[in-house]
Amino acid sequence: MKFFVSILIFLFLPLSLSAQERFVIDQYGIDDKDENRVYSTDPYSKDTDGDGFSDWIELNSGFSPHNPVKVRLDDNDQDKDGLNDRLELKFGTDIMDEDSDKDGYKDGEEVDNGFDPLSQGKVKLDKRIEIDLKNQKLSYVLGKVRMGTFTVSSGKPGTPTPKGEFKVLNKHPKAWSKYGLWMPYWIGLGTGKFGIHELPVWPNGYREGENHLGKPVSHGCIRLGVGAAKFIYDWTPVGIPVSIY
Repeated sequence: MKFFVSILIFLFLPLSLSAQERFVIDQYGIDDKDENRVYSTDPYSKDTDGDGFSDWIELNSGFSPHNPVKVRLDDNDQDKDGLNDRLELKFGTDIMDEDSDKDGYKDGEEVDNGFDPLSQGKVKLDKRIEIDLKNQKLSYVLGKVRMGTFTVSSGKPGTPTPKGEFKVLNKHPKAWSKYGLWMPYWIGLGTGKFGIHELPVWPNGYREGENHLGKPVSHGCIRLGVGAAKFIYDWTPVGIPVSIY
């Protein structure tokens, strides 16, 4: 009976896979080629970092298979190049090599300056911003990689945030609103009548909307929290596209 079951299992395995690949997938869950070329994990061990969790489980749960301490891919930088392991996997760079394209610049340094970390030439990657009104999220994207996401507060029903494709028109560290508030880290969109900015501040110093992030309550602008707004302001050059949907 056991022999018969074994024959059935063999017959239904994908024919395109080698015997070794079939064994690895069946036992550990990760293809040998991916272990070697993508994750830099040990193809001869199901638990590269020896923490008691298989590489497959850790990767599918968003944790590093290289760190015995339970650290998420977002917080682990195995090669100390300034680019976390989640982004290394997204860009296709080498988790274990600080300079994947061997051009003399660390992967993180290239990404921070908007360059392709896989090209030895100085190839710039396009930047863009995407704003999801339904989920109240702003994402900043470099090339094809969604770098990160922040929670926002968009326009309330009476003064909704316009949907569509826009470009960054201008920037100002502290713009003034016709509603009588300061708008720190202003990023003007469209014709400049609305934009992205930090939670606004009244002249008396009171900050508006600190408990409103994640809810549409603004006069049409997209509000970001303290810290997130300055980050996006510094990251965003004038002229890049902004998609609001």
